Amino acid sequence: MRTLLICLCLALVSPWAQAERLKDIASIAGIRSNQLIGYGLVVGLDGSGDQTTQTPFTVQTFNNMLTEFGITVPPGTRIQMKNVAAVAIHAELPPFASPGQTIDITVSSIGNAKSLRGGSLLMTPLKGIDGQVYAIAQGNLVVGGFGAEGADGSRITVNVPSVGRIPNGATVERAVANPFASGDHLVFNLNRPDFTTAKRVVDQINSTFGPDVAQALNAGSIRVRAPLDPNQRVDYLSMVENLQIEQGTAAARVVINSRTGTIVIGQDVRVQPAAVTHGGLTVTISENYQVSQPEPFSGGQTVVTPSSQVSIEEGDGRMFVFNPGVSLDEIVRAVNQVGAAPGDLMAILEALKQAGALNADLIVI
Repeated sequence: MRTLLICLCLALVSPWAQAERLKDIASIAGIRSNQLIGYGLVVGLDGSGDQTTQTPFTVQTFNNMLTEFGITVPPGTRIQMKNVAAVAIHAELPPFASPGQTIDITVSSIGNAKSLRGGSLLMTPLKGIDGQVYAIAQGNLVVGGFGAEGADGSRITVNVPSVGRIPNGATVERAVANPFASGDHLVFNLNRPDFTTAKRVVDQINSTFGPDVAQALNAGSIRVRAPLDPNQRVDYLSMVENLQIEQGTAAARVVINSRTGTIVIGQDVRVQPAAVTHGGLTVTISENYQVSQPEPFSGGQTVVTPSSQVSIEEGDGRMFVFNPGVSLDEIVRAVNQVGAAPGDLMAILEALKQAGALNADLIVI
């Protein structure tokens, strides 16, 4: 555990900063994917569909579909459909998707169907947040999970058989407008806002394409002038997004996950002069039971008496001193020398923060 902690922390330390492409650290404002959702029916299941007595909306949807084909179900008819399941369909419409292109979809049961394996999704419109239809979904499901059930009620399930996917299962019917070809500029939004990174992006673009081509709006957005002709704009952005940018280092942080015991210490974490002592207490509680037997023919009863023993062992406490400006490597080595577990390291870091000796943000998640 201690060796793993050292490797995890030292892996964050790099002797030099690595330049990255602008496309990897920023995105163009307004050019994004859009979420689609729909409701439909999966048919052709092998008896693993919805139980219609508990999911009346499945029967209602099925009747509405039959009505579209001119078939009327007599009133009062009880329909038992074990091969039909009501499902929700969701997909992500990528930017610049045009009518006629296909996208992948995910199909999830919303009733009590046991499995969607072997089913086929009937034609279903997929709508955006504005209520407009942007794609039409239909096709055969690919289900990774399966289940089996015995006559005595025992069952086993592998993965999730109530969810499936259809590769290229939806055809795009409507394109989503985006600001790519409008205006004389575009805005790049940094994935991690940072004033230093924003300045370096502006300097790199201006040194490559000329002065005043890029302007920083704030720590997270950079406005870049672009050609009006769409073809020229594509060539221009291809060069811009491949520029090598050296990101600014993040603020010094120590992140602690109290549930998993994970501790991540940033590269620029420093401590002020401080002395830390670490001692271990081991508390052992054992329960023993003593049986008291009465004399023969005395009329007494057997009595069980609990006997508790509590022992406390205190380990050898050690103290180490942090000198001014101690680095990450020295912090990890010093803490591991006293044999501190992740839980102990959490307490030490929190105490250093409370004492004002930790020059970093302490984040507990």
